[in-house]
Amino acid sequence: MRAHYGKATAAFAIASALALAGCSSGGGTAEAEATSTCEPSSGPVELTFTTWVPGMDKVVDLWNKENENIQVKVQTGPNGNSGTYQNFFNQLQAGNAPDLGQIEYDALPNFRVQDGLENIAACEGVADGKDKFVDWTWGQVTFGEEDAVYAIPQDSGPMAMFYRADLFKEAGIKVPTTWDEYAAAAEQIKARGSYITNFPRSDVNWFAGNVWQAGGQWFSSENDQWEVNLAGGESEKVANYWQDLLDKKQVSTLPSFSDEWNASFNKGQQWTWVSAVWGASTLASGAPDTAGKWAVAPMPQWEDGGKTAGNWGGSSTAVLKGSKHPYEAAKFALWLNTDPEALALANKLGGLYPAAKSATELEAFTGGVDYFGGQKIYEVFAEASANVDPHFTWGPTMTQTYTDVSDGFGKASGGEGTLLDALKNGEKKTIDSLKSQSIPVKE
Repeated sequence: MRAHYGKATAAFAIASALALAGCSSGGGTAEAEATSTCEPSSGPVELTFTTWVPGMDKVVDLWNKENENIQVKVQTGPNGNSGTYQNFFNQLQAGNAPDLGQIEYDALPNFRVQDGLENIAACEGVADGKDKFVDWTWGQVTFGEEDAVYAIPQDSGPMAMFYRADLFKEAGIKVPTTWDEYAAAAEQIKARGSYITNFPRSDVNWFAGNVWQAGGQWFSSENDQWEVNLAGGESEKVANYWQDLLDKKQVSTLPSFSDEWNASFNKGQQWTWVSAVWGASTLASGAPDTAGKWAVAPMPQWEDGGKTAGNWGGSSTAVLKGSKHPYEAAKFALWLNTDPEALALANKLGGLYPAAKSATELEAFTGGVDYFGGQKIYEVFAEASANVDPHFTWGPTMTQTYTDVSDGFGKASGGEGTLLDALKNGEKKTIDSLKSQSIPVKE
């Protein structure tokens, strides 16, 4: 552990490499700091693993039954940005972090910058794992660094459009395939007393997924300097698009995942939800009365005939700095995210859509889904995953960036300011935060 943990000054020699997060190759100037060896521990080992995925303890039970000498104890925490990440940082500073932790891809750069991750590239089987995972997810856990792997991909969140097939059919409204058609449908649906969707005022990572699909970049790095562009280019286009729907009151602004939000879907007040693959289980549990009435289509496109998709969410299983058993931790992480039985159970109990390529062959992801009228919805998401741009870059202070932008989004949803104003303010605060940590920023 570095003496000044939490300060990015020393760790930020990796700036150019971090900028390649999400890329499958790169040439950052930093050393990967790989452990030269990764040897098994002697004697029985007990690992601790912190996650917030429902039912993960049952998945881990499968491992524990077959691995008497490497037992894993599951610790359940709140969603990452709701407390678990801060707990990790506190534990890392105190030297008592769990061996393994669930960390979302957009949070990994922050942990890397603050030297909170073990480089497990030298551990048995890890380097060979690259071909087992969707390409862009493997890039997320290596940051484009040579001889470096900081986590094992767990799940991903390719985005598509859930829609009420019955309502569109009854109303004679075309299911939109472009964002222009989506806006036209929003007007027609509002005239019928409902909404095409709900704008998630606090889910800035959802908005990032839309920018990702549009080809935008919030962060980039050159010559070891970060460039922040939350409010320009494609991001501005996406912001103006949703601002127009808000101004016309053609989308609702309910708190996401609240009882009221669930009820609006259950009562047919929301006709679509552009969301990630894990949204399938969210809808099924939150809107049970609409079973059999939903379908899934690709995200609306900015250009007719396009096939791009964004990503919302997705996590890795990281070995945290200071683990005394990196060999065993890496072995477990690989099993957890590639074993067919573990993948199927994690999907059944926790709704995870695996980052492992083999998932497309599992029964859980090949058959029709009753809630969606028997549609083989995972075929849509598999195609979406293949069309996610692997070069989208996360910054090193995403938790703070989300908070800063979210405040403005909430105000804009209520008619105070605009989404673009919120992004401009978030951009300024992000740059100020980077500078306060002595992280070089391009002026």
